[in-house]
Amino acid sequence: MNLSKRMIIDLRSDTVTKPTKGMLEAMMQANVGDDVFREDPTVKVLEKRIASMFGKEEALFFPSGTMANQTALKLHTSPGDQIICDKYAHIYNYESGGASFNSGVSCKLIDGNRGMFKAKQVEEVINPSDYWYAQASLVEIENTTNKGGGACWDFNELKKIRLVCDNNNLGFHLDGARLWNAIVAKNETTQQYGSLFDTISVCLSKGLGCPVGSILVGDSEIMKNAIRIRKIFGGNMRQSGYLAAAGLYALDNNIERLDQDHKKAKEIGEELTRLSIINTVEPIETNIVIFELNKDINEKEFVQNLADKNIHIISMGGGKLRMVTHLDYTNAMHEKLLNILKTLKF
Repeated sequence: MNLSKRMIIDLRSDTVTKPTKGMLEAMMQANVGDDVFREDPTVKVLEKRIASMFGKEEALFFPSGTMANQTALKLHTSPGDQIICDKYAHIYNYESGGASFNSGVSCKLIDGNRGMFKAKQVEEVINPSDYWYAQASLVEIENTTNKGGGACWDFNELKKIRLVCDNNNLGFHLDGARLWNAIVAKNETTQQYGSLFDTISVCLSKGLGCPVGSILVGDSEIMKNAIRIRKIFGGNMRQSGYLAAAGLYALDNNIERLDQDHKKAKEIGEELTRLSIINTVEPIETNIVIFELNKDINEKEFVQNLADKNIHIISMGGGKLRMVTHLDYTNAMHEKLLNILKTLKF
């Protein structure tokens, strides 16, 4: 069978990657211990390294980004409080109602632009202090924005939001599931973000290609109960150094290469804009391509048409389709996809 016909191109998410040979070797050579007893040396190295990268005092390793985010929400809030976030926020849309279930809080949604909002909008939605209103205790942002098509926040606007938080005694949390992509795309630094946010979650299993893992960072005072909350959520692990070793390998080898994913995503977007069946392609800054079909094109049939050609993408609802480039999306796959799009008949 022809190799190109057997080639499966999975662009549903950057979470579909598998460890490279080098990463697997690092994992198998890891020095491990029981992390529930805080005796896993490789986990300690990873936590210390990422805390230092962001200029924070503490870091804690989690099995998922959702658990890291949910822990942060609980650290910042009390039951009955309100979180201010964008209507596209992952903590609101894709964490199974965890904010209300785990922390007993509500979300005040801002109608932003591609998942991003202005400092003035934050000021406008803060409730009065009267006791019959829910009191806001946290502002949460996501960078890059998933539903916003991998959009990157303007750092100067984030500084303005920080001032609003300071003036209103609000915490500031960053869901940095794809923060590495934003940092590479905008030529920013981890230290910049660490100086701005009280807590930051960063994912190792998306752009960096690890099989499992996220990290939550913050200073000692805000993080003092993080490990207890992780335990309550069932997230404490034993010899998790095998997973932490993958994270250390990724930090050394897989950050700078993210610009390759960004370049491929932009080239996909350029090809999509040439298709008469495509209505719009959202601006592409990083590794996410979101587009809409013309109204007369059946979305399910379009997705199935690509699947029949071993190209797998995902629907985000509301007529939006998504492709995400990643570590395992090779140059050969990219060439095949572009050629198929050029000749796509529908």
